[in-house]
Amino acid sequence: MLVVLSPAKNLDYESPLPTDEYSQPRLLDRAQELVDRCQSLSPQELGSLMKISDKLAGLNAARFSEWHQPFNPDNSRQAVFAFDGDVYTGLQAEKMSAETIAFAQEHLRILSGLYGVLRPLDLMQPYRLEMGTKLDTARGKNLYEFWGNTITDMLNEDLAAIDSDVLVNLASNEYFSSVVPKNLNAKVITPVFKDEKNGQYKVISFWAKKARGAMARFIMKEAIDSVAGLKQFNANGYRFNAEQSTETELVFQRAERDQ
Repeated sequence: MLVVLSPAKNLDYESPLPTDEYSQPRLLDRAQELVDRCQSLSPQELGSLMKISDKLAGLNAARFSEWHQPFNPDNSRQAVFAFDGDVYTGLQAEKMSAETIAFAQEHLRILSGLYGVLRPLDLMQPYRLEMGTKLDTARGKNLYEFWGNTITDMLNEDLAAIDSDVLVNLASNEYFSSVVPKNLNAKVITPVFKDEKNGQYKVISFWAKKARGAMARFIMKEAIDSVAGLKQFNANGYRFNAEQSTETELVFQRAERDQ
């Protein structure tokens, strides 16, 4: 099965790397188009577009200004070690064995507003460009129109490469909306993580993000290759709830005492 994750806003380009292996992003020509468009905007325009502070706007304007090819270990970092958010806290990629990283390179994909689809070891330069950004380009009025079927086509290639017809969606709605399900050659399975609060189970964003990362780690570490295998996930106190689940939505719940 193929697993998709969202990226993270926070980045880490300082921590020691557990491997010097890397690969090149496969959609760099398309990314270059977006960088060229962003370079044409002032920091103030970027700030307004992304709804971020003047300080962050200046930082990201500088990042786009400095973005250049070719990518190498001196100017870039492997994506799975560069992203530093709640999902990646759960993933703990820096603690994965070489064997697990190799498996992830084939079975894990990170959806990106700038890079489209990233493999774990694909090099990336620092950026911020969320998939929901309404950046107008020659290809459309936002990033969903810019990417069109490109992301879906690449996922289909990756599914075919591992001879799988199951895609596990551990991405947010914002990022998975870049995928066109009707054109995807796979059944989509979406795990949902709910935590007990005041006697009721609900999705709590902070915990759900970490759980998505932990689920991805479980799949990579155990080389899970079936939906039945997914249901065995029990990290951090979560348990599969068959009654709340459907064929395509797997619900995992965690009691308040286990949080």
